[in-house]
Amino acid sequence: MIRALLALAFLAGPSAAALSAGEVTNDEAQVDADVIHLRGLDNLNGISRDLEVRVGETLTFGQLEIHAEACRVPRDDPQGDAEAFLSIRDVREPTPRFSGWMFASSPALSALDHPRYDVWVVSCSIS
Repeated sequence: MIRALLALAFLAGPSAAALSAGEVTNDEAQVDADVIHLRGLDNLNGISRDLEVRVGETLTFGQLEIHAEACRVPRDDPQGDAEAFLSIRDVREPTPRFSGWMFASSPALSALDHPRYDVWVVSCSIS
């Protein structure tokens, strides 16, 4: 119940696509970041990799295409908790396996459901 309420609170903010970099995005004083730092785990061989993608770009991790839509960090603490809007698709499937916000502080709150790969947000940065 609490997780559902937290997810709704995060999703209730304005559209990140309509905001320019560095603009305050909600009452919690967050700003848009332009680089998302992710960690990917291939569960088949147990190898993890640190990944970096710029907002608006797509990267490949194994058989996944990860498209970065937006990333936000606290205005007063850019190294603090990050939230990123990602679309993740297995290249063998027509529709995304995940499309939505992922939260660095709560990776299980909104997670990719894939039998082989795990991907989670580590942080976001402003270049």
